[in-house]
Amino acid sequence: MSSSPTPPSPARDRISGVFSQKKISKIGTGTTARKTEIVAYFLVEECEGDVLVVQALNASDEPFGPKTEITHEDLLAKFLPEPQKSLARTMAALSPQELEIQKAIARGDKFRKRGESFTAEFEYKKALQLDMSNVRANFGIGLCYIDRGEREKAQEVFGRLVQLDAAFEDEHKHLFNEFGISLRKAGMQNEAMDYYRRALELSPGDENLHYNMARAALDKGEPKTAAQHLLACLKLNPEHDEAKQFVDYLRRKKNAEG
Repeated sequence: MSSSPTPPSPARDRISGVFSQKKISKIGTGTTARKTEIVAYFLVEECEGDVLVVQALNASDEPFGPKTEITHEDLLAKFLPEPQKSLARTMAALSPQELEIQKAIARGDKFRKRGESFTAEFEYKKALQLDMSNVRANFGIGLCYIDRGEREKAQEVFGRLVQLDAAFEDEHKHLFNEFGISLRKAGMQNEAMDYYRRALELSPGDENLHYNMARAALDKGEPKTAAQHLLACLKLNPEHDEAKQFVDYLRRKKNAEG
């Protein structure tokens, strides 16, 4: 009996953001010598060919100095992601209410990444009380509900998000992708497909949306729909490796079952 082939891995977004690096520095000499920890921040951008380019940030969070290339192994071993650091550039221009929203979201993100979803939910709710349409707060609280398996609450948040055009803008792409994948993995394939369908209305030329729709369709048991979106993906980008692997997987799966 033929074993079922393994589906391809999902497409990966390129790395782009602020990372930190800690260094121990020795101050003083003799009996007065002491060690202190210094944190330096860097802008990391992934370019063509999986090349990572690193540039230091100054005290104003502006890139300065030479750019250097590092490997993914170096990034994992020597740097820590700082998703909230980039907010420092715009904090001064925020109103008091906007500042409170940003702070609540930052705390919510921190607790959610620690796995403390109830505390994270509390912080996201603070932000939503001030701005119900805040995209990042909606994504955050929705992910908390999905993580806890609270489908009805997750569906309520999903209903808000699909009405917000801003939820599908590039600046929210990381959360957008995480939310869609979480919906699919939580068994909420109908919501995941509606989610990607809405995104395609706003970005019909995004081949990765077709690819993600194909994965959701297959999980729902609709291989024909999956194949249609893979063809659309490859029409937009004939070199999309994951889509080509997915097409091959569907072909082998069909032969194994037939």
